[in-house]
Amino acid sequence: MTHLARCLRTVLLAALFGAFPPSPASAQVEDRDRLVEALDSAARAFVAAESVPGVSVAVIRGADTLLLRGYGSVDLEWDVPTPADASAVYEIGSVTKQFTAAALLTLVEEGAVELDADLTEYLPDFDTGGHAVSIRRLLDHTSGIKGYTEMPVFWSEIAAKELPRDSLAALIAAEPFEFEPGTAQIYNNSAYFLLGLVLEKVTGQPYEDVVRERLFEPAGMTSSSYCSESDVQPRKAHGYDMDSEELVHKAYLDHLWPYAAGSLCSTVRDLVRWNRALHGGRILAPESYESMTTPVPLVDGTALDYAMGLSVGGGPESPNYYHGGGINGFLSYASYHTGEDVVLVVLQNAAAPPGPGALAETFTDLLWGPDEVPEPVAYSGELDRLVGEYAGPARGRHLHMTVARDGDELVFTAAGASEGVRPVHVGEGVWRSGGTRFWFEAGGERAPELMMAQGAGRYPLVRVR
Repeated sequence: MTHLARCLRTVLLAALFGAFPPSPASAQVEDRDRLVEALDSAARAFVAAESVPGVSVAVIRGADTLLLRGYGSVDLEWDVPTPADASAVYEIGSVTKQFTAAALLTLVEEGAVELDADLTEYLPDFDTGGHAVSIRRLLDHTSGIKGYTEMPVFWSEIAAKELPRDSLAALIAAEPFEFEPGTAQIYNNSAYFLLGLVLEKVTGQPYEDVVRERLFEPAGMTSSSYCSESDVQPRKAHGYDMDSEELVHKAYLDHLWPYAAGSLCSTVRDLVRWNRALHGGRILAPESYESMTTPVPLVDGTALDYAMGLSVGGGPESPNYYHGGGINGFLSYASYHTGEDVVLVVLQNAAAPPGPGALAETFTDLLWGPDEVPEPVAYSGELDRLVGEYAGPARGRHLHMTVARDGDELVFTAAGASEGVRPVHVGEGVWRSGGTRFWFEAGGERAPELMMAQGAGRYPLVRVR
């Protein structure tokens, strides 16, 4: 297995099974001066980890800048400190997706694109194998198209080469669909790669020009651009990967390929400006903004937590919108919390745990207190009926899950995991472990099917034993 593939596998397994350590427990701090001190202390503690060279962070509440600065180093060889003014440039990986979605929605407003139109109306040469794939299904990862970053052949034959983008489109089209569009959800970089091609086809412009003119300039993002592996970019941080227990130079990946799924570069300052512009009504019309921030259920009515380039959390009265990103050498996280008009951004120049999401979680604990641990609710059904083995597609692998009973608890163990998880039954047949939820769907004499929900993933696992 190549170094690049090992890095990818580490990130995927961590996302699926919670392998990254949780953030330190924190308590809400209400006094402003103490809050600022606590936020700063948390960031300093975060970069003390050997796996974190440096970060730039922003915590902005309304007009009040609670924290906006850099910590650690942007270059380990020369021990160059991360600029204290938070001006360092990072590759933001999949945070790019919300820009692609917003750019696409500006075309919807102009009548140039229809969300429910089939992909082949814009890319007639792309073979969908008879499947009906709408633009909407690409935006929320429910298309069923195989993700190219989960294909070994992409990493071995394409990732480091300069080839026509049509070559990757052909590779994607040659793979069988993982599920019928709209019946499941698997986070999918292929979908956003194809959306980039749609943007270019419809506008007649390169993707980077579309994003600059329609999004960066209106939002005032003067330090953001399409990333490059060759251009010298002022103030850009050096990126690192984790190999075993040590940081190493990031592996090469030509930016032809992350493209509309993950090839933008930015700063925390610019991402604050972006969140203010997007959620403040300066980028999209109200109808388009509602489409971008409102998840559409699967065809069977299963609710999703991912809309268009954004995950959606919190309650309906004060939702929060967020996304993380990971690319060779860099990890990112950005969120907007409507209840108190808070923007959080954490950018890290290493693809290594614990990751920006852990620091962002500490920040949210300090702002609002930790999430309440759900109280167990007794399950009124027959646990023995749920015991068995379940299998189905998940991101990057075919997931095989064993469900066993231990007293009044269920233990869920994924193939390849060193130990299982013991989620809490929170009522109505739903078990929860951190951000992962499990429930079973069955009717009459039919054997139950296991549903696993995690981030931008809804995995239907069929009982196999």
